Amino acid sequence: MSTVNTHNGSGFVNGDHTFRHAVDLLASLLIKSLESFEKTQRQLDPGIIPHLRDNMLPFTANLEASRKDFQRKPPPGLESFTDQFIKATDTAIDAFHLFTESADLQRSLTNIKKAGRKICRTQEILFPLRRLLPSVNQFFLEAPVWQRVDEFDPEPPSGVAVGLDHIGMEEHPYARSSFSLYVPESYDSSRSWPLVVALHGGFGHGRDFLWTWFREARSRKFFLLAPSSRGTTWSILGVDVDRITIIKMLEYVTTRWSIDTKLILLTGLSDGATYALANALDETTPFTAFAPVSGVLPPFDLRHVRHRRIYWVHGALDWMFPVHHATRGYTTLKQADADVTLQVIQDLSHTYPREQNDHILTWFDPSLALPSPD
Repeated sequence: MSTVNTHNGSGFVNGDHTFRHAVDLLASLLIKSLESFEKTQRQLDPGIIPHLRDNMLPFTANLEASRKDFQRKPPPGLESFTDQFIKATDTAIDAFHLFTESADLQRSLTNIKKAGRKICRTQEILFPLRRLLPSVNQFFLEAPVWQRVDEFDPEPPSGVAVGLDHIGMEEHPYARSSFSLYVPESYDSSRSWPLVVALHGGFGHGRDFLWTWFREARSRKFFLLAPSSRGTTWSILGVDVDRITIIKMLEYVTTRWSIDTKLILLTGLSDGATYALANALDETTPFTAFAPVSGVLPPFDLRHVRHRRIYWVHGALDWMFPVHHATRGYTTLKQADADVTLQVIQDLSHTYPREQNDHILTWFDPSLALPSPD
C-alpha cells in the first residue's frame, strides 16, 4: 500500500519571516499557474493549441524566474518541507515547458498529455504541504468553504485510515487495475458517507483522474475512488474484465468504511463515460446514479435502464464524439424510460468541464450542495 502522508509536523517559527515570505510568494505564483493550467485544459481543442500555448508562455516565464530567485536555505527543521515544495515547483515548470513547446499537432497532443500528468504529480506533492501554505490549502478547497478551512483537517480518528491513498501501485506508480482513494479527514463511522467513483478516459489512469474531483471531495466530504482500467482503456466491448476489478475495489472500500450504498455515483470522461453508460444498462449494478461526460451510448440491451438516474454532460464542440451522439443517446434512453438529463455545454470540446461537478453532485445528492455565497 502506497500512502501519501498528509501530516507534516514542521512549522514556521519566529525568526523565519524572510523565508516564510519567500515561500508564500512562490507558492502564490505556483497556485495561480496551476489555476491557469486548469482553465487552459478546459478550453483544449486541437485547432487552438497555438493560441493556448501563447497564453501559457507568460505563466511559464514568471514561474521559472521566481523559482530561480527563491533562496533555498531553509531554517533548521524545514529542509524536508523545502525539498518537497521545490520538487512541486520544478515539476510544474516541466509541465509548462512541455505544454508550450512548439511542435507539430501530433507531438503537441502528446506533450499536452505528458504535461497534464506532471500537473497531477505537482498536486500530489503539494497536498501534504497544505497546513503550512494557506494558498495551497485553499487550492484544494472550493471557494465557498474557504472561511471554514480549519474544519477540514481535524485530528485523524484512531485506528481509521483517512486521506489520500494509492492501492496496487507498490511495484509501479501507474500500475493497471490499481486505484486511488480519498477518505475525508473528518471521517466519522457513526454515519454513512456518499461515494463517487470516477473513471478516466482512454490511455488514462486513476491516479491522475482523481484530481478532477479531489477539490470537491474534500470540500463536500464524500469518498472518492478513481480506478484504473486493466488495459489501456475500459472493457466496453467483449469480456468485461474491468467489472470484476471495480467490484473488488468497492468491496475494499465498503468493508473498511461506512459507505451509504444508496449513494454511489459512477462518473467518467470519454471512454470512462461510455463505460459508465454501459454499467447503467446492466441488470444488476452497485451504482445508484451515473454521470457520463463526453461519452457515447453503447449498443447494448436497454431492458434494465428503466428509472436509472443518468446525468449526461457533453460538449457542443466535441470533435471526438460529436454532439449528435449524445442527443441520439439521450433520446434512446428517454424512450427506454431512463431518468435521464442531458446537459450540452456550448463552449466545450472533448475535455473535462470542472464547473459541471457542482451540478452533477447537487443532482446526485442535494445534501452535497455547497452553501450559497453571502
